[in-house]
Amino acid sequence: MGAAGRDFHDFNVYFREKEDHEVVAFTAAQIPGIARRIYPTALSGPAYPNGIPIWPEEDLENMIEDKHVEEVVLAYSDLSYLEVMHKASLALRSGADFRLISPRATMLKSRLPVVSVCAVRTGAGKSTVTRKVCSLARNLGIKFSIVRHPMPYGELSQQVVQRFATYEDLDRYNCTIEEREEYEPHLYAGNTVYAGVDYGKVLEEAEKNVEVIFWDGGNNDLPFYEPRVHIVVADPHRPGDELLYYPSETNVRMADAIVINKVDTAWPCDVETVERNVRGLNRKASIFRAASSIEVEKAESIRGKRVLVVEDGPTVTHGEMRSSVGAIAAAKFGAAEVVDPRPYAVGSVKRAFEKYPHLSNILPAMGYDGSQIKDLRETVERVECDLVIVGTPINLKRIIDLPKPFLRVRYEIKSPEFELWVQDRLKTLRKND
Repeated sequence: MGAAGRDFHDFNVYFREKEDHEVVAFTAAQIPGIARRIYPTALSGPAYPNGIPIWPEEDLENMIEDKHVEEVVLAYSDLSYLEVMHKASLALRSGADFRLISPRATMLKSRLPVVSVCAVRTGAGKSTVTRKVCSLARNLGIKFSIVRHPMPYGELSQQVVQRFATYEDLDRYNCTIEEREEYEPHLYAGNTVYAGVDYGKVLEEAEKNVEVIFWDGGNNDLPFYEPRVHIVVADPHRPGDELLYYPSETNVRMADAIVINKVDTAWPCDVETVERNVRGLNRKASIFRAASSIEVEKAESIRGKRVLVVEDGPTVTHGEMRSSVGAIAAAKFGAAEVVDPRPYAVGSVKRAFEKYPHLSNILPAMGYDGSQIKDLRETVERVECDLVIVGTPINLKRIIDLPKPFLRVRYEIKSPEFELWVQDRLKTLRKND
């Protein structure tokens, strides 16, 4: 059971060579357009000459019966414990075992030290932490590669190993908005990012001519590579999720350092709750508080305006946040009104609002394919507003011709104590290796 990432990795490193197992199917959830494809023979190996079908997760119960399935493996992230047990109950009722695989069984070992940055939920600010760690490494003269958690939304056989070093690479791989949100800030900083489907082959490429590998995690998933240093980002805007989501708690228990982000915009009592929770799970980890500093060029032009707020799609959809940095910027700089985009939504955007009813006065930047990008642009065009505030990490203008005036929100973490801790760990890694 997966979402086009962890599921493929677990198959590649754990099941592909097992002669006593036959993987009859993947199921797909969370990500549109993944289901009803084939995991190709080029990736599935000689034991699967026809590849492996990928079916919608809602077909799971029928597949268990039709395919005589004996075991169901959960292999994706950002699920509440309640959701996990609902899925387990469905499998058990249908006669199959339900299984979680230990991260130790699926983490590949690099010949280089690996520093991983993961999170307790989608949208916790993990990417800003990764960028900060990379910046500190660059300042120390350390050569590094970044490996990003997979987002293989296109033709899988053409995405075995991907290397992103320029903006043109984003176009070459036909990257979605969701992929660009992760890669573009790294490219802007001059970093090279690797990703793909087969993370053994990805690692071979990423290890060339560098000293350290940085694992840039996705959602709240666990690292694919065994880390020497494991950093986990927690979010006080969603206090308690570190105890209630899979595999958030595992990440926290594994952590060497826990960064409680966004303390400048969260309620102090919620920051205290998160710190108490993570300390209860992991008494050995170093815990740091970090501000998420928001910057907007020409911020004064927001005051008194009716604004449309566009936020990072995964953060506010399956990440379940009601708003993010765009909404914070609108309030901070005096917008007269944040316009509700729901009456203007079309196509896939309208369906996203129906699927995620917690969304109201924000527009998720959904763009997994061309039709979704078209629907996003048309929705923006239809909304009656003076200004668009773009809270995604990318220059949305590169993807769509925004039909209205817009301002971008940028955000970076600030935590001097955490920076000193990272510098010390990086120096130690270099000395020991």
